[in-house]
Amino acid sequence: MVTLSFSPSLLLALFLSLLLPLSAFAATSAVPAAPAPATAATPPNILFVIADDWGPHAGAYGTPWVKTPAFDRVARDGILFQNAYTPNAKCAPSRAAILTGRNSWQLKEAANHLCFFPVEFKGWGEALAENGWTVGHTGKGWGPGVAKDFKGQARELTGKTFNARKQKSATAEISENNYSANFDDFLAAAPTGKPWAFWAGSLEPHRAYEFGSGLKKGGKKLSDIDRVPAFWPDHPTVRTDILDYAYEVESLDAHLGRMLALLEQRGLLANTLIVVTSDHGPPFPRGKGGAYAFSNHVPFAVMWPAGIAGHGRTVTDFVSFVDLAPTFFDVAGLPWEKTGLAPSPGRSLTPIFRTPRSGQIDPARDHVLIGMERHDIGRPGDVGYPIRGIVTADSLYLENYEPMRWPACNPETGYLNVDGSPTKTLILESRRQNPADPFWALCFGRRPAIEFYNLMTDRDCVKNLATATETATRRLVLKTRMEAELKAQGDPRMSGQGSVFDRYPHSNAANVNFYERFMRGEKVKAGWVNPTDFEPAPLD
Repeated sequence: MVTLSFSPSLLLALFLSLLLPLSAFAATSAVPAAPAPATAATPPNILFVIADDWGPHAGAYGTPWVKTPAFDRVARDGILFQNAYTPNAKCAPSRAAILTGRNSWQLKEAANHLCFFPVEFKGWGEALAENGWTVGHTGKGWGPGVAKDFKGQARELTGKTFNARKQKSATAEISENNYSANFDDFLAAAPTGKPWAFWAGSLEPHRAYEFGSGLKKGGKKLSDIDRVPAFWPDHPTVRTDILDYAYEVESLDAHLGRMLALLEQRGLLANTLIVVTSDHGPPFPRGKGGAYAFSNHVPFAVMWPAGIAGHGRTVTDFVSFVDLAPTFFDVAGLPWEKTGLAPSPGRSLTPIFRTPRSGQIDPARDHVLIGMERHDIGRPGDVGYPIRGIVTADSLYLENYEPMRWPACNPETGYLNVDGSPTKTLILESRRQNPADPFWALCFGRRPAIEFYNLMTDRDCVKNLATATETATRRLVLKTRMEAELKAQGDPRMSGQGSVFDRYPHSNAANVNFYERFMRGEKVKAGWVNPTDFEPAPLD
């Protein structure tokens, strides 16, 4: 663990931490309380729509350069959450947290990307199916990785697969999966009078993109973008890349609109709980694969006409993906102890559903924990970049436990934890022209052991205040709270056993020992980055 040094007077801050809600500590390892009866006459159906690599960029969030009428409708007819976060900003560990209701550091191998999903951890899709629900999915469920049961058979973490229907996509990079038509097939197959849950896993806006598609096919203009994040250069290439991302977001939103229409046509909309979100932030430098607000902050809107009080509500309570499994079991009327899932630190969102108010509903929901372990390969020994952090309305506190490692993976192996993109290429080329390039330092450079950001004045997290005297008290309070919760949740990093995450096997044998094999001259493949991403020599 990282040790902080403070003057004795600052230890008074420890007393302040005692004023924090006791439930924040007590709930970290306890089984959620038995759920109250569902608010509707019968348990609702559940439609869970999850994008791949989408940040909180939507009309409902005030983003002018992307059009999301379907997402905006869910928010308008339900609740828009302003502070929803994934605990881990990478596909497999984020989705594991959604399914199990447990944080990454509680999931053993499933803390890592491309892992073997531990057989001991059940997900809500499996539990609902065992309790009489019809469960299915289309597109991307949990992954990438390997999930098998005790008998070595493939697990149905998100139910039966419905992928038969295809579409002619607007670009070659948008999936041919017709998500909404496959949802229609699922509805046709679901028995009448029996509750169902469907996971609609869009592959958009995951890279790659057709460069310029937002301009040429989406009718957008570079001037539509009101601001470029402070960690990227404001350059036409970057703006074009952002608009291409927006065009893919609009593709998934169109499918969401058709899914809502299908529910209306079948008379199912009123008693269907609809949750729309993304696994993590966008596939850009300092986004996906990191631990900043841009990495972990996700869109989150919920609609359930028969079960949510009021409509058009905007809620500022902090929500973590570990809250989803408790919520789904709550509305299903299924006690946690009957699910077979391991204990969860999450809390059901139904108390928020049942009050008609906006703003802050539950004062205890004032923070979330985030972190990461091994994401993509590309460091010696296939090790990860361990981080733990805590996010509040005004602050982000991070501890980087191995600051001498490269956060985006080693430069000589292509910074593999950042997907290839025009924005990435531009920033890498800028550093090659100017080694002091500030954008490269922000997106790819090594980081100090501690980072602290004032989110009220620095939402992009570019001014690290970890050494500022005036932030010392706040940092100590947040560190104390974070570590207390992590210890209660059994995080191996809190007991000096964090290296276990680096020892868990990688599920793709072709990528094992990638760094060493690449440096020996072996032609190992990394198809998610560009050939020009690889530096000709180490930068140490």
